[in-house]
Amino acid sequence: ASKGFVSEAHRGPNKAHLLVQISPSPQPHAAAAVCRERIMEGREDDKKGGAAAPGSSAPGTRFKNLVSREYYSHKKKVHSVAWNCIGTKLASGSIDHTARVWSIDPHGHSKVKDIELKGHSDSVDQLCWDPKHPDTVATAAADKSIRLWDARSGKCQVVELSGENINITYKHDGTHIAVGNKEDELTIVDVRKLKPVHKQKFPYEINEIAWNKTGDLFFITTGLGFVEVVNYPSLDVVCKLNAHTAGCYCIAMDPLDRYFAVGSADSLVSLWNVKELLCIKTFTKLEWPVRTVSFNHTGEFIAYASEDPFIDIVSDHKRSAISYLSETNCYERLIILHFFSFIRPIFRLDDQFIRFHVKQL
Repeated sequence: ASKGFVSEAHRGPNKAHLLVQISPSPQPHAAAAVCRERIMEGREDDKKGGAAAPGSSAPGTRFKNLVSREYYSHKKKVHSVAWNCIGTKLASGSIDHTARVWSIDPHGHSKVKDIELKGHSDSVDQLCWDPKHPDTVATAAADKSIRLWDARSGKCQVVELSGENINITYKHDGTHIAVGNKEDELTIVDVRKLKPVHKQKFPYEINEIAWNKTGDLFFITTGLGFVEVVNYPSLDVVCKLNAHTAGCYCIAMDPLDRYFAVGSADSLVSLWNVKELLCIKTFTKLEWPVRTVSFNHTGEFIAYASEDPFIDIVSDHKRSAISYLSETNCYERLIILHFFSFIRPIFRLDDQFIRFHVKQL
């Protein structure tokens, strides 16, 4: 199974935008903030195309006027980041065997509080938050276990599994977790009982996985270029969508349950109608395998990235590019694009840093 990460980071001249970085620190427990003013490159097309109407703001302008902060945390590479369900906490997972939860002040007036989650004995490769509980985060690690953490106390519950875990996702009602490992084995865990309730070994590579919002469909991206769609909880195969000409690496579900997006090794992102299971659009801006794709919390925007030195952001209404975030000193590893009432962050993860842009409203 693909881990969803790419080759060594390219180092080049600094470019364009305001950012927050979370990076390895020479003093692991120290936290420092650094503000750097940059200019973000973006398009100002509105949803109907062309210039924005008088008195209105174009989508591209939402990604301008960004504020930059920098936080020091993990000792080694960071492999995963995610916001909790209400946008108040950020979790990060690292190959230093730890996860960390940050309580982010959107206005930057107070010191950022963070808690280290220690317990795994190997790399924390992916994590996700309970969609119903803002203080519960699940981590998947190469030590063949997953852990469910209380982000307030740092305490956890452990579920031992059979392989090195690299993908994890919650069912939207918070009752089950799906985990994929390097051996292309899928395990469904009942969160209430902390026990696996289903296990399936696949004869081909499986990568990121996701439930739809109603929880009756489950999606599995594969290394053969198709997305396997199954009913849940029966896990009977509904269909295999021939999505791409190369392996499918990542998937994201529209929070309004209208669409899902798939990123592939063929450098394309396909946008699909959830109910009809039909492809309605393909995004073609990238030249390298797509390693991450994400909707914002309103479903209005999609962001995706690869080794190409920029993040493409598109409006699902217009279904065309509205903004670019350019940065030539790193290859993008991961983005999580979420908007909340006070902060609008966009994450960029390279070999050593999590970078995210925050717009203060």
